[in-house]
Amino acid sequence: MSVLLLRLAGPLQAWGTRSRFAHRHTDIAPSKSGVIGMLAAARGLRRTDPLTDLLELRFGVRVDQPGDILRDFHVARTLDGRTSMPLTYRHYLTDAAFLAAVSGDLPILDTLHQALTRPHFPLFLGRRSCPPAGAVSLGVHDGTLREKLTTWPWQAAGWHQRKLRGHPTVRLEILRDADPGDTLTETAADQPVSFDPGRRQHAWRTVVREHADLTNPAHRPAPDHDPMDVLEGWTCS
Repeated sequence: MSVLLLRLAGPLQAWGTRSRFAHRHTDIAPSKSGVIGMLAAARGLRRTDPLTDLLELRFGVRVDQPGDILRDFHVARTLDGRTSMPLTYRHYLTDAAFLAAVSGDLPILDTLHQALTRPHFPLFLGRRSCPPAGAVSLGVHDGTLREKLTTWPWQAAGWHQRKLRGHPTVRLEILRDADPGDTLTETAADQPVSFDPGRRQHAWRTVVREHADLTNPAHRPAPDHDPMDVLEGWTCS
């Protein structure tokens, strides 16, 4: 089994699976449909093209740096300024970082890695206003999806790791496609079938939530310090 690992980080991200009309929400982690759409764009597929082998990929994501929710009150007009477009509320994740993983046949994953290195279309983290910060692909690796999500080094920014330097380990949430035999699961309408604007379609996928405990490379033990040491030898008169 092979796994393609992705680092999804940037100033803004937006992964909506339930956006409707004037309210465009974001989930707390990248959606499978959003990541598959990004992979399709990297390969040069248009929205009306069939997704073919991408539909067979298994997906999981680890929340390495949760970020914060930002709400944007969005106003727009036509080019001539005469007509106002509907007002919308758009939500984003700010300063977030995720480790995403897709597993499948090695030839497909190698092709996707090459496509992410030199993408045909620009890459976005959910919306066009959300470009990634730095390279996306971390390469193709042997192993299972669950194994890589639970053991790959922490991908949070250095400043975020230092904020938690008092903790030798960190507990990170994982959301992944369920394996046969998993019992504690939930469902999400997040399995892409078609991105064609005329017949956009998503199916239900079964998801497992679990956690991984990883080493914090920025950990610094608190120094042994007794404030009473400075009074040693003093006497009261």
